[in-house]
Amino acid sequence: MINIVRGIKYSVLDLALISEGDTTAETLQNSLVLAQKVEGFGYHRFWLAEHHNSISIASSATSVLIGYIAGGTKKIRVGSGGIMLPNHSPLIVAEQFGTLGNLYPNRIDLGLGRAPGTDQETAFEIRSDRMNSVHKFPEEIQKIQQYFSNNNAAARIRANVAEGINVPIYILGSSTDSAHLAAKKGLPYAFASHFATTQLFEALEIYRNEFQPSEFLDQPYVMAATNVIVADTDKEARRFFTSLIRGVIGILTGNRNFLQPPSEMTPDLIDFMKHPAVEQMLKYSFVGNKDRVRDKMEEFLAQTKIDEIIAVTNIYDAQDRVKSYHLFSGVMNEINGKRSTCN
Repeated sequence: MINIVRGIKYSVLDLALISEGDTTAETLQNSLVLAQKVEGFGYHRFWLAEHHNSISIASSATSVLIGYIAGGTKKIRVGSGGIMLPNHSPLIVAEQFGTLGNLYPNRIDLGLGRAPGTDQETAFEIRSDRMNSVHKFPEEIQKIQQYFSNNNAAARIRANVAEGINVPIYILGSSTDSAHLAAKKGLPYAFASHFATTQLFEALEIYRNEFQPSEFLDQPYVMAATNVIVADTDKEARRFFTSLIRGVIGILTGNRNFLQPPSEMTPDLIDFMKHPAVEQMLKYSFVGNKDRVRDKMEEFLAQTKIDEIIAVTNIYDAQDRVKSYHLFSGVMNEINGKRSTCN
């Protein structure tokens, strides 16, 4: 059973983005250092996302990286945000995460999504029958649950390392489809509002209205990801933000590159931010000093009534990224302190 605690928990989604001038090894080491730092800042979990064939993302072997992060930390939960299940055999996922659950008891999360995490050509290369698996997403989640169950001990096919191991499953979504599924299965639901913003509130309403209690969860549990960049001043935060903006330009134009160094906010970037598609994609980006981000985050939390916020902080310099997460932990402590006083 997943415990629901008082206050809004705050967590990290790390893409292990490779900054221009850094090696992959340095990027992975920076992810570990970040996890160690945010563990001390009071973050609840550290999630890593599965992406493939991307020059700027080093988290493609997600389960391997989860083990690296968990092995270098002490208490923070570590998991996938997420594993793109149609890319994988449910048995292999159960074996990998069952192994992680044995190595790091009660610290591993298994977030599952159905998107490819890459382009269609690469997705076909990963698994040629992937589209069949997409349509069988609910059934394949059920297979993983069965592999983790003690009741599978008498089955002909077993994931022995997973049986009876506590690895909670989370359903990830960027549209309304997975909201129905998470509600039906009585599992916690995480929405990718750091880039998919249009159906956030509809998805949350569906999940809450259709939720069916289960052996895993007795009431809805909602998480949402947002872009968060906090600095000492608004000007400095907006400067850091330019690296993310350029990354979005690369995605939309098909010209992906390493995470670029920040620059001043030029008129061209300001105009680009006004494009409807870009404006919608970055709608939930909270950028500024602590006071500005706190006000925006309080508004977002009041509107969504989520149980946990997942901060996505794509800043070029590793030390600036750590500092942003430190400042944001202060923001969340202020918000939770205010909520406690009001209650």
